[in-house]
Amino acid sequence: MSNTLLNISTITKETLMELKNQLSFSGAVNRQYDEKFAVSGAKVGTVINIRKPVRFTVTDGPALEIQNIADQSVALTLDSQKHVGFQFSSKDLTLSIDEFKERYLKPAVTALANKIDYDGTGQYLNVFNSVGTPGTAPTTLALPLAAGVFMDESGAPVDDMRSLVLPSVLQSDFVTAGLTLYNDQAEVSKQYKRGKMGVAAGFNWKMDQNMRTHSTGAVDGAPQVKTTISVQGATTIAIDTITTATITGAYKAGDTFTIGSVFAVNPQSKQSTGRLMQFVVTADANAATNEVAALSFTPAIYSTGQYQNVDSLPQDNALVKTFNVASSAASSKVSPTGLAFHRDAFVLGMADLELPGGVDMAARASDPDAGLSIRIVRNYDINNDVFPCRLDVLYGWKTIYPELACRVQR
Repeated sequence: MSNTLLNISTITKETLMELKNQLSFSGAVNRQYDEKFAVSGAKVGTVINIRKPVRFTVTDGPALEIQNIADQSVALTLDSQKHVGFQFSSKDLTLSIDEFKERYLKPAVTALANKIDYDGTGQYLNVFNSVGTPGTAPTTLALPLAAGVFMDESGAPVDDMRSLVLPSVLQSDFVTAGLTLYNDQAEVSKQYKRGKMGVAAGFNWKMDQNMRTHSTGAVDGAPQVKTTISVQGATTIAIDTITTATITGAYKAGDTFTIGSVFAVNPQSKQSTGRLMQFVVTADANAATNEVAALSFTPAIYSTGQYQNVDSLPQDNALVKTFNVASSAASSKVSPTGLAFHRDAFVLGMADLELPGGVDMAARASDPDAGLSIRIVRNYDINNDVFPCRLDVLYGWKTIYPELACRVQR
């Protein structure tokens, strides 16, 4: 049954609901909403500060040992305003909301949701744990299980907020692998009929066409640490013994690597996990005279103290393995990349946009529980009897706890 006239409030609420349903990768992350941003006369900037929990170490004996409290917070900048513009006629306002949604709102919101998701999947560049070999298709569910182990050893909560979001090609690999396993018959039936995994191996599985493909650097030979790191909190390392003297793009931002004899530790017990710590390159680096003078990486490396993450600091001549490969030819590898993560690894922050004056209509809809907000502004073109309209969102992305995520490479 048609409405007499659709109003902007109804349209905006329906748009927010559609946005919530359309989000894929973004639907599985921590979403935070801040209502202070669009308050007239009360500008609060463009940053949401997110506080991280303090970590302590345990001391032996009866004597009190006071530890300094080092509050850590990260700034999430709302730096992305995206919109979709379209127009409709006054006649279209007599449509039912379902017809209007199918004709106008759903296509517009799909475009917005895809852009939000695409920006979010770029957070993989901050994730240092990885499983799989670029160029090698998986044939079992070993990689998702290994990703789960990485997350367990990093202190990720074991709950129903773990997700595995994959590009289509990786999902296809894992569906094929999973069909041969003994599993819940209802889940296997869904996998067979829909070509999707559903819930398996401790994760809620999703396919997202916005997942990224990573192209690695072209470093060759068997690179080694050039100079022993002797300071806590280091974020750069010198590398030598590269075979080719000069390589442009020897390392690319997003490459992961390990360092010989530098093992990860459990964040609470500080005991070695028995696996080499992984790091991720944060800026492209070239090789000159068979060396990289300062390769930037994260996380910062600590072998002692509250934020200890390794059992020892890197030593001279320790082997540096990119993607766990001891040596490689001087060529880039292309790798479709999925992400296994707990909800709190990534944050999508959203805030209200101010409602402008001097227009036909303007409305906002927000859902604090879902962490979402959208604004619709409508004007009227008297010459053509149409309503130009725009849908806007304001958001920002941040990797808060990269240790609660793991890349799945193909």
